[in-house]
Amino acid sequence: MVAAVLKTEIADKASVTVVKAFVSMRRFMLANAQVFQRLDRLGIRQLETGQKIDQVFARLDSRKEDNKQCVFFDGQIYDAYEFVCNLIRSADKHIILIDNYVDDTVLAMLDKRNAGVEASIYTQKAGDQFKIDIAKHDAQYSAIPVFIFKKSHDRFLIIDEKVYHIGASLKDLGKKWFAVSLMEAQDAGAIAARLDAESERL
Repeated sequence: MVAAVLKTEIADKASVTVVKAFVSMRRFMLANAQVFQRLDRLGIRQLETGQKIDQVFARLDSRKEDNKQCVFFDGQIYDAYEFVCNLIRSADKHIILIDNYVDDTVLAMLDKRNAGVEASIYTQKAGDQFKIDIAKHDAQYSAIPVFIFKKSHDRFLIIDEKVYHIGASLKDLGKKWFAVSLMEAQDAGAIAARLDAESERL
């Protein structure tokens, strides 16, 4: 703009140089229009993919759980513990835990249930120490019956009429990656009936 106002030889040369630069830029953009369009589309796809990945990680890392399902990573010991304890607190009638590896920490978690809610444990085996822990626990707190049940590979937590599949034993929550999933199509009553028929009281 200054070159157009000034009436000198240098200003005239500057005006010509600027016009040539704009013409060159326009030719370059027209010659490479497809490349720019592809880059633009690629940028949009990358943004969309990034948003989807962010949504996945936000869901996985969310602290506002819906008590249906969640994935926990190694080191999330307290988060996993809190999630399962909240499930236990949500029970109105009864809790059934099917877990082949239990110890006294499981008793402490089940003691977080509301008053009047029954709890029972089905496990593959109970060592001498756990038998002592159960006896001492039941002498002071509301009894938690333990049954020997050897037909389950996976771990399940039944809260009233809801059946949860748990990828890790309750005593090992947060030590490795695992998930908690609500199995909406499962009949909790049918599972409880089979447990009664195929287990024996410790």
